[in-house]
Formats: sequence, structure tokens, C-alpha cells
Amino acid sequence: MKKSTDYHQDLLILFDAYVHGAIDRRGFLDGAAKYAIGGVTAAMLLDELSPKFAEAQVVPPDDKRLTTSTLEYDSPQGSGKMKGYLARPASAKDKKLPGVLVVHENRGLNPHIEDVARRLALEGFLAFAPDLLSISGGTPPNEDQARELHTKTDQKDMNAAATAAVPFMISHAESNSNVGAVGFCFGGGVVNRLAVERPDLKAAVAYYGIQPPADQVPAIRAALLLHYAGLDERINAGIAAYEQALKANGKRYTIYVYDGVNHAFNNDTGGTRYNKEAADLAWGRTVAFFKEQLGVPPRAA
Repeated sequence: MKKSTDYHQDLLILFDAYVHGAIDRRGFLDGAAKYAIGGVTAAMLLDELSPKFAEAQVVPPDDKRLTTSTLEYDSPQGSGKMKGYLARPASAKDKKLPGVLVVHENRGLNPHIEDVARRLALEGFLAFAPDLLSISGGTPPNEDQARELHTKTDQKDMNAAATAAVPFMISHAESNSNVGAVGFCFGGGVVNRLAVERPDLKAAVAYYGIQPPADQVPAIRAALLLHYAGLDERINAGIAAYEQALKANGKRYTIYVYDGVNHAFNNDTGGTRYNKEAADLAWGRTVAFFKEQLGVPPRAA
């Protein structure tokens, strides 16, 4: 499989613009044409760069070590009933566990995010991944359709739905009330916002997420773990102001910037921006952080 270093950095920046809605598919194909050489077309480049969510799952959906289900929860300020995916270790029956919310990227609750929830469940957590596109009928199976639906779904409603998931997890019958959250890209920004809006959130891990305004930082009570990609100029532009505000307000935080990797370096679904070394390091730090902040749960047998 090709790596990000096999592509011109400007092409990866172009792809990032496409993924985040700054340009449409035609805009990407037109811009990518000059990198399409040696029999490779712009459409082929798009396919190579795009993740394959279902094909890259690490933990099988039917893994016998886990119990999974689809649940509904209330979001009074976020358009009513929301759905989400819950995973927990089967061996922890009748035991209350620390909970972790898993907040998806701008392509909704897809097989990759469900897989991330299962990975956390294997570590002993009660993991819940809300589908914030429930507001608009739920995440479509097609990535492009999901991204398009995300742009049409009210951002305030999605933030409200994510916020409502925190008390849902705190009061869940299988939760010990210690709840953290991890999010990626769009979800990373949501997790930063959750840290501001939910003083009962114990721990927050944001992967390359948009930072909250500096004047909102005093409200943060959670411990923060912030992962950034060294080549991600768009998101990294906000690091300095965020860190200055965190430091000035005496917040508990750790920032890691992974040199030489791109936005979405953690997404191991076949997209070429994935960087295994950085992803493995960040994930190990994430699991250790949650165990430190939420309590060490029993791992799945």
C-alpha cells in the first residue's frame, strides 16, 4: 500500500480541502490532474487517497469478547432521539465500567468509528459512538453521501447531541460515572467543545480538532490530551492561542505534534494519509491517558 510520502504534499493538501468541503469532487479532480502521470488518472488518485472503512476493521463486529448494540438516547436541544453504537467487554458482565464517547469525523458513524469503539471496549471501557447524523436520518453507507449530509446537518444540533451523550453515559446502568471522550477531525473539534460545555467530563482526547475560542477555556474541567499532525497547517494554526489560554488558566493538558505526518494520520482505513508509527504511538498514549484519568478497567478476556 502506498504511503503519504509517495504523493506530492500539495496533492494531500488538495485532498484535505475536498474531504472538508472547501472544494467539491470536480474541484479535486481538476486540481489533481497535474499529478496524474504514468497512466494514473485523477479519479484513480482520489480512490487511492480515500479510506476503505469497512475493509480495514481491526476488531470484527462479531468478536466474541465483546457485547455490542445500537441504542437511542435523548437530545432535547439536538432534535430529539439520537442513535449510537455501544460496545463493552463481554467478560465484564454486571461490572460498572468507565465510559468513553467516540465522536466521528465528518462522515458520520461508519464502520471505522464503530471499530474504534470496539478497540476501546477490548481495553475494558464502556464505549459509545453516537451517530450525530441521526438528526438527518442517520449516516448513509456511502462516504460521499455521508459527507454531503454532514454539510447539510445543523452544526449546533450536532454539538447539542454530542453534549447530551455525556450525561447519557454518566447515568448509563453499566457506567461507573467516570466518562471521557475521544474525537477525530470534526469529532476532535466536538470533543474540545465538550470539554468546555460539560464540567462533568473527566477526560478529553482530540485528534487534530478545531480549538475552542480562548475566552471559553476557563470553563474546561477535563484533563486534555491533544494530538496534532505536523503537516496540518489548517488545524495547527490554532494551537498557539489554545495552549496559551490553557496555560494561563492552569488547565491540565498535554499536546503532541507528530512531525512529518498529515491530518487524519490516525485513520487506518486504507487512506494514504495514515501513518502507522504516529497512529500507534498516539493510540497507546490515548488508552493510557483514559486509564489514568478514568480508572483502569479490566481488559476483555
